[in-house]
Amino acid sequence: MLKTITTAILSLCIISQAQAISGPELAKRQCRSVHLGYKKSVNDPSYAYIDLKVDKSAPGTYFCALGFHMGYLGMQELPNGKKVVIFSIWEPNHGQNPKAVPEDRRTKLIRKGEGVRTGRFGNEGTGGQSFYNYDWKVGESVSFLVKSQRINDAATRYTGYFFNNQSQQWQLMTEFQTLAKGKQLGNGIYSFVEDFRRNYESAKISRRAQYLNAYASADGKTWKPMTNARFTADNTPSENVDAGPVKQGFFLQTGGETTQTTTKLWQGMETNTVPQTAMKPLPKEIQDSLK
Repeated sequence: MLKTITTAILSLCIISQAQAISGPELAKRQCRSVHLGYKKSVNDPSYAYIDLKVDKSAPGTYFCALGFHMGYLGMQELPNGKKVVIFSIWEPNHGQNPKAVPEDRRTKLIRKGEGVRTGRFGNEGTGGQSFYNYDWKVGESVSFLVKSQRINDAATRYTGYFFNNQSQQWQLMTEFQTLAKGKQLGNGIYSFVEDFRRNYESAKISRRAQYLNAYASADGKTWKPMTNARFTADNTPSENVDAGPVKQGFFLQTGGETTQTTTKLWQGMETNTVPQTAMKPLPKEIQDSLK
């Protein structure tokens, strides 16, 4: 599982820059990316759910709610302070230039929600991405859901949703289809906090988030809580990182005045049992499909 998590997280980094900068310089430039790698509760699940609450943020921060072997879903504070939700799906092994990927190997947009912007990305692998303007607040709990559907031995469709607390309804992000070798969400579901501003000032500011009520399901009916996780980080040699259990979940913190007092890096953690009643009701289109 650690290999899956590490591969996915490192693909978010600008590797060529990291290789050219010394460890001490990286620590001055940016907060260390910190991750939760959840222990498998369901084999290659079709669904995953989590509640994300940001306690401290800063411009240039991405809070990944649900990451998996072919993509990630979460929310971001842009450098200008604007807030968005992002859902991205990778293509397999096609370098960093999205224009170089053959048409029949590209992530395909099947549908998107109202108000969602879509496009393609590169420089962290290649694939399809989607954005929705959502002015989330510090202290606000936001629910996220990913559904996967195996189409055949090669392709899988991934659908991302978040619960819009302003409209009190699930917002469809996008449904993308990509070549995933028949896998669904895989066995390496993870969450993370990343500082992507990396301007030397950003490392002086702490970020903290709670990842609560995490579940996985094979069929959308029976849900198994993910109550065990491992605390990991990228290769930035900063020591001001921390993680630990909270009620029905875990927290991650990095940067600024953070001290590693709760959990040592690379250690496993366990939270209390999460009751399924903590979940929000699924989107109506999913409920209807399960009848």
